[in-house]
Amino acid sequence: MRPALAVGLVFAGCCSNVIFLELLARKHPGCGNIVTFAQFLFIAVEGFLFEADLGRKPPAIPIRYYAIMVTMFFTVSVVNNYALNLNIAMPLHMIFRSGSLIANMILGIIILKKRYSIFKYTSIALVSVGIFICTFMSAKQVTSQSSLSENDGFQAFVWWLLGKCIGALTFALLMSARMGIFQETLYKQFGKHSKEALFYNHALPLPGFIFLASDIYDHAVLFNKSELYEIPGIGVTLPIMWFYLLMNIITQYVCIRGVFILTTECASLTVTLVVTLRKFVSLIFSILYFQNPFTLWHWLGTLFVFIGTLMYTEVWNNLGTTKSEPQKDNKKN
Repeated sequence: MRPALAVGLVFAGCCSNVIFLELLARKHPGCGNIVTFAQFLFIAVEGFLFEADLGRKPPAIPIRYYAIMVTMFFTVSVVNNYALNLNIAMPLHMIFRSGSLIANMILGIIILKKRYSIFKYTSIALVSVGIFICTFMSAKQVTSQSSLSENDGFQAFVWWLLGKCIGALTFALLMSARMGIFQETLYKQFGKHSKEALFYNHALPLPGFIFLASDIYDHAVLFNKSELYEIPGIGVTLPIMWFYLLMNIITQYVCIRGVFILTTECASLTVTLVVTLRKFVSLIFSILYFQNPFTLWHWLGTLFVFIGTLMYTEVWNNLGTTKSEPQKDNKKN
C-alpha cells in the first residue's frame, strides 16, 4: 500500500509542481535559486517541528552520512538551477534529468555490481529513447524562434547546447544517480527512515544559500513588482509570482515526500523509473497546457515509453502467472 501511495504522491505532486515552475521560469528564467531556497526552508521547518521534535529526537542515521548526501543533493539543485538561468527550454531540461534512468543503471552495475535481465535493459532503453524523442522535438523550438537561418540556427543551438549546458547537466545527472545509490546503501545498513532523510537533506544545506543571498534578494524584489492576484475562495491578494511560488512549494513538498517514501520501499532503479515516467507525464502535460505542438514524433515517443514500462514491470509474465494459478487450483481439486 505504501509504494502505491508514494507513486500517487509523486505523480500528483510533481506533475502539478512542473506547471508552477514553468510559470515562474517563463516570467523570470533566473529565479531557480529563490525557488529552491523557499522549498528547502519550508521542508526544513516542517521537519524540525514534526520529525526532529524541535531538535530533541536524535537521527537514526549518523549525521556524517547525511553530510555526504546533502552535499550531493545541494550540488544537483544548484547545477539544475544554473541550467534554467541559461534560459534552457523546460522540455530540453527534462531530457537530461530523465536520463538518470540510464545513469542509475550504469552506476548500479559499476558500484553495486548489479546485473539485470535483458528485458530490464531493453525497457530502460525504450523509455529513455521515447523521452528523448519527445523532448528533442520540443527543443527544436529553440532554433525555430531564432532570427538566424535554419542551418545557422541549428549550429548555434548545437554550440549553445554543448558549450553551456551539456557539461553542467551531465554532471548533475551522474551526481543524482550516485546519490540514489548512496541512499540505497544507507537504508540497507541503518534501516529505512524516509521522513528523517527528507528533513536532514533540506535542513543541512540551508547555510549554503548564504552564497546565493544576493540573487535570492534580487528576485524577491522582482516578485514584489509582479501583478496582484486574488486567491479564489480566500480573498487574499498578493503578487502573482509569490502565489506561483507558494503553490510550487506545496506541490514540491508532496512530490518529494512521495519520492523519499518510494526510496524506502523500492530499489534505486525502480525509484528512478517511477520518477522518469513522472517526468514524461509532466512533459506531455506541459506541452498540452502551454499549447506546445504535439507531433507524430511525440506520439512515437509516447509509444516507446509505454512499451518500455510494460517490459520493465514484466506485466506479461505476471498475467501469465495469474492465469496459471487457477488452473493449478483446479487440478488440485
